Amino acid sequence: MENALELMRTRRSIRSYRPELPPKEALEQIIEAGLYAASGKGLQSAVIVAVTDRGLRDRLMEMNRRIGGWKEDFDPFYGAPALLLVLADRSSSNCVYDGSLAMGNMMLAAHALGLGSCWINRAREEFDSDEGKSILRELGIEGDYQGIGHCIVGYPASPAPQPAPRREGRVFWVE
Repeated sequence: MENALELMRTRRSIRSYRPELPPKEALEQIIEAGLYAASGKGLQSAVIVAVTDRGLRDRLMEMNRRIGGWKEDFDPFYGAPALLLVLADRSSSNCVYDGSLAMGNMMLAAHALGLGSCWINRAREEFDSDEGKSILRELGIEGDYQGIGHCIVGYPASPAPQPAPRREGRVFWVE
């Protein structure tokens, strides 16, 4: 338990990556951590699309950039070479929670393996669009999925930032 708590205390969102791709075995371990996340009613509604193809990664990056309203030279994936896209089956009333737990597990697993990660938003907007739905069809992914998040993964280009102080007054005991 102590190791898990230490990982939680020391994991940080990384926003600068080296270009080399992590080994496939490491990405598989991160994905496995996501697949073992708790899920409402045990339905396992979350699915993961592992993107290491530079063309698709850049296509998703461009969609995300446009949705976010950034200038053309901005990369909202911060140069990360791998992207683990989490989607969840909309028919599950817990789909957002299920996908969020998968994201958290994957970010902790990446940290445990010495890799950086960061949750990037706007997956819902991407995959609610015709372009996003078309990408899923091109990949052979069938079903009605909601985009939950992009877990970007790679080797950090610089040291992790220091943690912000924890805000007081967020715990209430009822004994």
